[in-house]
Order: sequence, then C-alpha cells, then structure tokens
Amino acid sequence: MRVYTVDSFTEEPFKGNPAAVCLLDSPRSDGWMQALAREMRHSETAFVQEAGEGRPYSLRWFTPAVEVTLCGHATLAAAHILYSLGAASGSIEFSTKSGILTTELLDHGRISMDFPSHPPVETPAPEALAKALGTSPVWVGRGRLDLLVEVESERAVRELAPDMASVAAVDARAVCVTARAGESSPGADYVSRFFAPNAGVDEDPVTGSAHCMLAPYWAAKLGAASLVGAQLSERGGVVHTTVRGDRTLLAGDAVTIWSGELHV
Repeated sequence: MRVYTVDSFTEEPFKGNPAAVCLLDSPRSDGWMQALAREMRHSETAFVQEAGEGRPYSLRWFTPAVEVTLCGHATLAAAHILYSLGAASGSIEFSTKSGILTTELLDHGRISMDFPSHPPVETPAPEALAKALGTSPVWVGRGRLDLLVEVESERAVRELAPDMASVAAVDARAVCVTARAGESSPGADYVSRFFAPNAGVDEDPVTGSAHCMLAPYWAAKLGAASLVGAQLSERGGVVHTTVRGDRTLLAGDAVTIWSGELHV
C-alpha cells in the first residue's frame, strides 16, 4: 500500500500545505485511518480507494485528532497523485462526506476542484474574540464550519499571535482571519490565516475549505467572481478561486515530495 506526501497550493517544494495521501488496497477501519493520520502528523491525511469502474473514488480526510468533512489541500494532493500516476485523467469524481467533489486537470498542470460554497453570515463577535486574536475585528461572520473574522489590514493578519487556548474556546471548528491584500502580496486580492486548535492544528498552512467561505465573501465585497487568495502562514500558499452560484472552484498547484510503501 503506497503513501505519499504532497505539498499543495504551491509550485515550490517545502511550501504550501503538506498532506499525506494513502492509496488504500482494501477497506480499513476508522481507528486504523486515524492512527495512520496521527503517525503521519500532517494537518490532514487523505485516504483514497477505488470503488469500481465508472464509480467515484472514495475519499476521506483525517487530521491527527479527528476526521473532517471537507478538506481542500488533501483533495488537491489526492488528485495530484492520481493524475501523476496516470490512474486518472481529465475529470475525477470523489465520494466524500461533503457529497461528490470533482477535480479537473487544467492545461497548465494546475488542478481545479469544484466545492460547495459556504458564504458566511454576519454574527456578533464571540466574547473575548478580540483578546484571543490580539486584534479588533472589523467584521465577523459564521460559515458552515468556521468563524470568519475580517481585520483592518494585511499587516494585522501577518502580525497575529493568537492565544490558542482562547481560540479553542470559540464555538467553531476554526477561526479564519482575513483582510484585503496589500502591497506585500502582489497578485493577491485577499489574504488570510487559519487557526484550528479544536481540530488538532494550531495554524493550518493553506486551507482550501476556508476558501469556500473566503471566496464568496470577497467576491461580494470586491465585485469579482474570480479572485486570488494568499494564505500568510510561515509556509505560505496561493489559492485561485471562482464563485459560480452555490459552488466555489478552487485551483492550485501541487508538488510530490516523497513516496513509500506502508508495511502495516
């Protein structure tokens, strides 16, 4: 059984968000998959299994702590491996806990993913949110999974040093902090950082699923369906987004770092 590590949403090795991809040769228990994800120590490990000719691949995602219902960078990593191996071409369908997700291999090697949009709805700021983040929100909204917090500037996003225990006390899977891109992020329309201590990941390097919330928010605010988001983690990464009705297309590059044989 083969296992891979892929850096997603980047053209450079050791940038973007690393994900493990395990190509299952037979069904495995939830406990086994959770244990492997804990062993791999990436923010997500994707488990991919063929379901038969003409049927979607099965795809599940686990952090070191929990199973998640939507993950962009590990989906990108899984598609990248299938395309790289020649196991698939053109469109790939994945059956997931968020329904059928489709990927496309674009002409220039970038991979596009068709995800559900999760536009945030404005909500009162949770008590002590500003103290947890160390900055005052300009706007707060709640998506299906996460809290979205706009702050005054890209600099404020870059300089965040949140108290993770306080962030974990917020009633949400994670807190995504965003601002309009400034001169320090040429080519980007908006920037973000993503803090998910409740999912076992203090700061996620690049978060595809968060852009299902970020893209519709900024598309409405900036009046453009297609935008570029830069995630300002230490590793950094870029997500190209296009909002189409109730769907968000996420596109990015990926790089395979290593592969190996699983012996257990």
